[in-house]
Order: sequence, then structure tokens, then C-alpha cells
Amino acid sequence: MEKVQGEMEIERWERSEEISDAEKKVIQETWSRVYANCEDVGVSILIRFFVNFPSAKQYFSQFKHMEDPLEMERSLQLRKHARRVMGAINTVVENLNDSEKVSSVLALVGKAHALKHKVEPIYFKKLTGVMLEVIAEEYANDFTPEVHGAWTKMKTLIYTHVTAAYKEVGWAQYPTATL
Repeated sequence: MEKVQGEMEIERWERSEEISDAEKKVIQETWSRVYANCEDVGVSILIRFFVNFPSAKQYFSQFKHMEDPLEMERSLQLRKHARRVMGAINTVVENLNDSEKVSSVLALVGKAHALKHKVEPIYFKKLTGVMLEVIAEEYANDFTPEVHGAWTKMKTLIYTHVTAAYKEVGWAQYPTATL
């Protein structure tokens, strides 16, 4: 059974709060530890994402039929995609003080996933939520309430910018789809 977010959650998610300079620093410090294990953390995020939301695998011909998390973990294609996801997040984190760069990177991600891959935008909300869960678990000692609050704003920033790109290209199914 897949986890599905409620309508109220969707409305709340679309409002992006400003990330303070102190929060940006917290995100960057936490991320430096996470990114040191980029591939392993990225693979953990994608495996949990696909286990919790198996319908997301439909967009990946290389591993859409994989059910076993161990098989996913060994997949070279999944590892490659995990590195790409983590690389994009790294670019955003490194450029948190450059809102134009952040917007540009996330617009490219959003447009590619809307136009080329035809991925429903709701999956970005789900993926960023899983990302936060995995990071909080794997770096529990570093994940204070302050850090969690900063990362909650970060996942909202990612989702807001990506879905803005979907709107910009006229995504017909936006804002939600039945999953």
C-alpha cells in the first residue's frame, strides 16, 4: 500500500518559507557530512522511495520491475541515478546564497522531468520527504530540531521550485494526480 498525502498537506507544502542565513549554514554543514557518502545515501533514499511508492518505478525502464531492495542496491542504473539526484541537491545546497542559481538548477530538473520523462510532480514531494527521513535517520546525532526545521524548509524550497517549472511548461496534470 502506498502512502498518500492529504489535500491540506499539499496546500501547506506549496508555500515556501524563507531560509535564513543561519539555516542555510546549518543545511550546508549537515549536507557536507551527507555528501561525503553521496552514493550510499542517495541509493538509500531511492530504495526507500521505490519501496514506499512503487508506482514511481514506472518512470525507470531499467529498474521498474525490481521488487527486492537488495537487487535495487546492486543496480548500476539506480546507483547512477542516485549520484545524479545527489549531485543536483549538492548544487542547490552549495548555491543557497544565490537564489538565481537555485531557481535555474531546479527549473532544469523540473522541466526535464515534466517534458522528457513525464513524471508526475507529486513524486518530488514524496522524494524530498523520503530524503529528509533518510538523512534524519542516518545522521540522527546531527539532526537536532533546529536542523530538522532548516531541512524542512529546504525540501519545501526544492518542491516549490520544481513544481513552478511544471506550471511554466503548462503541465496538464498539475497540481495533483491520483496515485
